[in-house]
Amino acid sequence: MHIPDGYLGPATYGTMYAVMVPLWAAASWKLDKALKVKQVPYLALGAAFSFVIMMFNIPVIGGTTGHAVGATLIAVLIGPWAAMIAVSAALIIQALLFGDGGITAIGANCFNIAAVGSFVGYGLYRLFAAVSAPTARRRWIAGAVAAYVSLNISALFTAVQLGIQPMIAKAPDGRPLYAPFPLEITIPAIAMEHLFLFGLVEAVMTALVIRYIQRNEPELLG
Repeated sequence: MHIPDGYLGPATYGTMYAVMVPLWAAASWKLDKALKVKQVPYLALGAAFSFVIMMFNIPVIGGTTGHAVGATLIAVLIGPWAAMIAVSAALIIQALLFGDGGITAIGANCFNIAAVGSFVGYGLYRLFAAVSAPTARRRWIAGAVAAYVSLNISALFTAVQLGIQPMIAKAPDGRPLYAPFPLEITIPAIAMEHLFLFGLVEAVMTALVIRYIQRNEPELLG
């Protein structure tokens, strides 16, 4: 879901930066107040984990890529605000050092992948897991479902941002100035990849890690 430079116009990427800056500020304030000392290593591990799995990405039509993210899993372990910071850090490093995702698109990529992925995934996990015990089977099933749905919602946001570019940014002769594909192409193209491949990878990965934690450190799911 990494969007490169040149595919989003200033109106879109500027808006996404305007959305993300307050979210980053709020997350920093919340973590300063609530993050426990013993959770700090998990924040760093979460950022490293997300960075590594997002490096295994496959180009898809529309000027983006498909890959697992790990946002839901990180949110389950240390909360959605911390997960958003961890995944954002991974995305920013990838953009600045490896050219994986555009610099102008950092705000959009962080919103789609880090913010949406973390909060949607965490909310669905808490909904499905309810008050079940940390070692209950319901926990890893909830994690798998939440991860699958959140990744696909993130992909949908990406597809919409790309698909609206021909409508909001045109040359005088009608040519698109940025992403050239309309919504009727970007949504099915990006959604299908994530519904039938990347979402399943995300779900399986999340379920397996939660099962491992249940067997070895169930207190992390408390």
